[in-house]
Amino acid sequence: MNYSKAKMVDDLLLGIHVVTSVEAVSLGAQVGIHPWMVYNIISNAAGNSWAFKNHLPPLLRGETKSQFLHTLVQDMGTVLDRAKSLTFPLPLAAVAHQQLIAGSSNVRGDENEGTLIKVWEKLLGVHLQEAASAELYSPEQLASQIIANSISVKRVGFIGLGAMGFGMATQLLKSQFCVLGYDAYKPTLSRFASAGGLIGNSPAEVCKDVDVLVIMVANEAQAESILYGHHGAVPALPSGASIILSSTVSPAFVSQLDRRLQSKDLKLVDAPVSGGVKRAADGTLTIMASGTIEALTCCGSVLKALSEKLYVIKGGCGAGSGLKMVNQLLAGVHIASSAEAMAYGTRLGLSTRNLFDFIRNSEGTSWMFENRVPHMLDNDYTPYSALNIFVKDLGIVSHEGALHGVPLHISTVAHQLFLAGSAAGWGQQDDAGVVKVYETLTGVRVEGKLPILKKEDVLQSLPPQWPWDPIDDIRKLNRSNSKTLVVLDDDPTGTQTVHNVEVLTEWSVGSLIEQFKKKPTCFFILTNSRSLSSSKASALTKDVCRNLSSAAKSVESINYTVVLRGDSTLRGHFPEEAEAAVSVLGEMDAWILCPFFLQGGRYTIGDVHYVTDSDRLVPAGETEFAKDAAFGYKSSNLCEWVEEKTLGRIPASSVISISIQLLRNGGPDAVCELLCSLQKGSTCIVNAASERDMAVFSAGMIQAELKGKSFLCRTAASFVSSRIGIIPKAPMLPKDLGINKDWKGGLVVVGSYVPKTTKQVEELKMHCGQILRSIEVSVNKLAMKSLEDRDEEINVAAEMADCYLGAGKDTLIMTSRELITGKTPYESLEINFKVSSALVEIVRRISTRPRYILAKGGITSSDIATKALEAKCARIVGQALAGVPLWQLGPESKHPGVPYIVFPGNVGDSKALAEVVQSWALHSKISSAKDLLLNAEKGGYAVGAFNVYNIEGAQAVVAAAEEENSPAIIQIHPSAFRQGGMPLVAACVCTAKQAHVPITVHFDHGNSKQELVEALDLGFDSVMADGSHLPLKDNISYTKFISHLAHSKNILVEAELGRLSGTEDDLTVEDYEARLTDVNQAEEFIGKTGIDALAVCIGNVHGKYPASGPNLRLDLLKDLYALSLKKGVFLVLHGASGLPKELIKDCIEQGVRKFNVNTEVRKAYLDTLNTPKKDLVHIMASTKEAMKSVVAEKMHLFGSAGKA
Repeated sequence: MNYSKAKMVDDLLLGIHVVTSVEAVSLGAQVGIHPWMVYNIISNAAGNSWAFKNHLPPLLRGETKSQFLHTLVQDMGTVLDRAKSLTFPLPLAAVAHQQLIAGSSNVRGDENEGTLIKVWEKLLGVHLQEAASAELYSPEQLASQIIANSISVKRVGFIGLGAMGFGMATQLLKSQFCVLGYDAYKPTLSRFASAGGLIGNSPAEVCKDVDVLVIMVANEAQAESILYGHHGAVPALPSGASIILSSTVSPAFVSQLDRRLQSKDLKLVDAPVSGGVKRAADGTLTIMASGTIEALTCCGSVLKALSEKLYVIKGGCGAGSGLKMVNQLLAGVHIASSAEAMAYGTRLGLSTRNLFDFIRNSEGTSWMFENRVPHMLDNDYTPYSALNIFVKDLGIVSHEGALHGVPLHISTVAHQLFLAGSAAGWGQQDDAGVVKVYETLTGVRVEGKLPILKKEDVLQSLPPQWPWDPIDDIRKLNRSNSKTLVVLDDDPTGTQTVHNVEVLTEWSVGSLIEQFKKKPTCFFILTNSRSLSSSKASALTKDVCRNLSSAAKSVESINYTVVLRGDSTLRGHFPEEAEAAVSVLGEMDAWILCPFFLQGGRYTIGDVHYVTDSDRLVPAGETEFAKDAAFGYKSSNLCEWVEEKTLGRIPASSVISISIQLLRNGGPDAVCELLCSLQKGSTCIVNAASERDMAVFSAGMIQAELKGKSFLCRTAASFVSSRIGIIPKAPMLPKDLGINKDWKGGLVVVGSYVPKTTKQVEELKMHCGQILRSIEVSVNKLAMKSLEDRDEEINVAAEMADCYLGAGKDTLIMTSRELITGKTPYESLEINFKVSSALVEIVRRISTRPRYILAKGGITSSDIATKALEAKCARIVGQALAGVPLWQLGPESKHPGVPYIVFPGNVGDSKALAEVVQSWALHSKISSAKDLLLNAEKGGYAVGAFNVYNIEGAQAVVAAAEEENSPAIIQIHPSAFRQGGMPLVAACVCTAKQAHVPITVHFDHGNSKQELVEALDLGFDSVMADGSHLPLKDNISYTKFISHLAHSKNILVEAELGRLSGTEDDLTVEDYEARLTDVNQAEEFIGKTGIDALAVCIGNVHGKYPASGPNLRLDLLKDLYALSLKKGVFLVLHGASGLPKELIKDCIEQGVRKFNVNTEVRKAYLDTLNTPKKDLVHIMASTKEAMKSVVAEKMHLFGSAGKA
């Protein structure tokens, strides 16, 4: 970048910021705010700039000499002269220059004795020195006193739920305040209610009985309307209530409002805020509060909850807004000056991104420059803070300046620029959009990024592909070439496009000789160098290349080509590893750079490397990968990327490009011709948008090698598979490796920190939470705390994982998601190493052999394989998903033959990780109660619901179900619940979840609202609302109430219509009370209650049937089944104990899908107790076995065996 031009832009900003700093502090002094307080607060707020921070203190102390002024005049003059020659308007710079000239002309006598503060006092008519010498107080200390003495607040009204207001209101909810919100925009009210807030339909409605009302609206007119308009807040507020006005309004408005509210016995706190939307939601705003001590004390707890920095400003209401006004003056001018500077830099021909980096590390920077210029560079004017806000705020500044007699030249011009932007229709866009005023006037474009393209349009615009698939030719050429492709993989994910290839994790000469003797087309060496520092990566690469050279000399007729497999998103040690390789292997004809990777959605088109995001192509330099702490970059154009990475040693203009046009029009021969024409030591990039493009290049490269050319390739994974002629095959599943009957848990280890991985982990937990146990280890403890803390964290995680895996539970071990980076790339790599080595140690300490292992992230997967599992070799058997390699570990590893899934950090959409885990996980077969009964309906069988009273009963049901491969329902009766309580329920729920067949838990015969409401929160999958003892009307009312509550929690509801005779768990119904289910009543009952299952009475009984046997009304059951099909409910039959096989079969044919079994299971348990046992555990075992036999028999009887 041209330094002199960049320095000119920096001078422009410095001159504007110096003059603006003086205007701001002068206005502040005139409205009664101490200059040093302005400095102390705003130097930590959005109005800060380098000039304000560094030049204001010496100026206020009278230490700045007039020579500084003369230098600024000269520098600004140079800027304006150049702008004039370019016909480029610089209104802010021009008026700043005039102010500086005016100041310079006011210097009298010996210029070394004249101080700048005196000059500004003459110009602006403000006694700055006197104001700066006044007694100073601490606004932070005042705030601390207010908070310490603050009064408890219970109810808070909040009016104005816009971008800032919504974040503030939800932060109050998080701080345990009861918040009543109102906004004129109804969807925002719904969103606030979803966040847990209460809502009202008018300002008056949210003000009833509140202690404090917060107002966060756009302007004075809205505040006035909220308070005194139709259904306004003031009449509705209780006497003595407090109002916090956080809107940016004029000090005069606040002062007048305070006087009006006092007459209503209402207190006002003037509390404008600064910090933006994110800080509002996080409760880390800067708040400048003023008002009476009483008002501030009443609002102290609310102000504390909203702020990270709270300042209490003396001077009563209006003082806080006065300070905010000064901050907005500075902030507004800094946004406008940033726009002027970046537009001018564009006209000067500078790269705007490089200019941004230069300025933010120079004297022209400001908080707003660093925050808003990225919006300009991205051409993204999504309104974080709308342009019209500064039309309002700088309007307040101009009005107050005129009111107090302070000429504000810079801020007035800035105000006009924002007005121009608003007049052009950009008022609702982000305030950074003021740059469009300059872009429209001058025709420049500040945007500093390549456009995001629509993938489909780009791919369709390319020439047709080369018509012949070169894969067969590549295979023939490889046989002629006889060169082995040796891939040095900087992390294990490079194996993601190959199969039936070996990978070595160590590279001793002996191991390499053994590989070369096999005459393979290709093999991988896992170096994991991306996890190392640059110097260590270079040393490792030299070591591998030396060993390769030695091994090749020991085996007859061995030639090889080295590929440095790197990341398809351009991260890794380039050019260091390439330089290290050629230092051993000798200079190559060319370095080949090819980051194309179809499965990962990486395309190189027109020399620009793109990353696919949904249906868009995003330039790589604009993605999160380019912001990598260790390997970050800015350039998306690969030629420019080479120049950037080599620090200019290889200029972009010298990089040779193989275009898609050449690949598709000229084919392999054209590629060969171009490669053969390169000067020795060239750097060549390869464009590609399809696997065919990659194959065409590979065929051409092999032809060039056969002509004696040598290349060093740095590529992504797609090149490797095309270079050796791999034909893709479908993703592999556990059954393909014969492990589908292994009941041990699988192990998932996540260490990658790229945002894609974090999203994938969130989806994994969402979709697989029921089948996965999660262990999160703290990155802070692993990388930043003591060795003792680190070891304890490792040990706990390993012990938990061992327990889960041994119990057959698929287990996720993940690092906490906070990203901790160092101050330098080296420190970041060191932190990464500490985290990765901790994951290694955790896996090393796990003794259980997992069913499979999945490692997420390149560094993580390499270290787990080589260090934790001690694998020295593995075979790449295929992919678990496109772009996700699947290895089988070698015989020397800790777990020989275990499938090892290497999941790259940057591959797949947000659901990809969940898809793989779902395919490989050990499912516990959890289903909803509705699913169980739906499957029974489809399969024409019934599911047994077995009453249990202890853990042995629950285990007996699950054991029988697993043995018979049957679904089942564990049932708890209210009497059992009263005895066993929550521990019994928890035991049943836990037992069901651990089952490998579908098991649900049901609360039976709930005839008490209180018990049922309690049961709904205990983990039951279904409940029975038993109002059968009530008159029909009351039964309907009772059941409807429970049904509504249960369905809100996705819990199935069963109810009973009719009345069974007999005794169940001490509940007895005499014969004369029993009654059959009436079909007409059933139709009304189902329609009005919305139940899911109906327990019917057709002559069935609780307990034992009479000696004459059961007498069931199957004709009635047939009618009820027809009704149930019509209404979409399931039929349930209680009293299944003792029913003969034929009758059970008839009932199933007539639609019974759930049978309740109690008596026979209980009898089996009690009979076992009559046989003496030596020990309690023997009793437990024998009772469990007895109950299991009964349950298994019923499963065969009901037809559910084999249906799981």
